[in-house]
Amino acid sequence: MANLKVTLRRSLIGRPEKQHRVLQSLGLGKKINSSVVVPDTDANRKSIKHVEHLVEVEEITE
Repeated sequence: MANLKVTLRRSLIGRPEKQHRVLQSLGLGKKINSSVVVPDTDANRKSIKHVEHLVEVEEITE
């Protein structure tokens, strides 16, 4: 199964609370350039879609 590496590229300042919660649920903090590896599931893809303008996503195959 593939994983996704999600990296925060833009600041959360001035963004709606919902976007803060989505990033927190993915495991990203408030620091720019912080990264997490999450499983490639439909739920994670949908969460990433809500904040795609703030993050960079790379597909990692093992």
